[in-house]
Amino acid sequence: MTIYIGNLSFQATEEDLREVFAEYGKVSRVSLPTDRETGRKRGFAFVEMEDEAQEDQAIQDLDGAEWLGREIRVNKAKPREAGGGNRRSSNPARG
Repeated sequence: MTIYIGNLSFQATEEDLREVFAEYGKVSRVSLPTDRETGRKRGFAFVEMEDEAQEDQAIQDLDGAEWLGREIRVNKAKPREAGGGNRRSSNPARG
């Protein structure tokens, strides 16, 4: 399972996230997406942990918590939708 962290401070680093979530168990991966054009952080992140029970506890404890001046949203990440989301359609009739 992957944890989604939203409303994240732009000052947060992968190391910051790893440190916070390590309090709940072993972190296997941290992803802090950046904008392709500007290189700026996008204000959200994904964390994967090795144990689902530890992930559930982290979600329960951290959702709504204030961290680096922002009230973060923490929940189970939803699977990506097919097609990539906000790309322009290649069908001229659909825009």
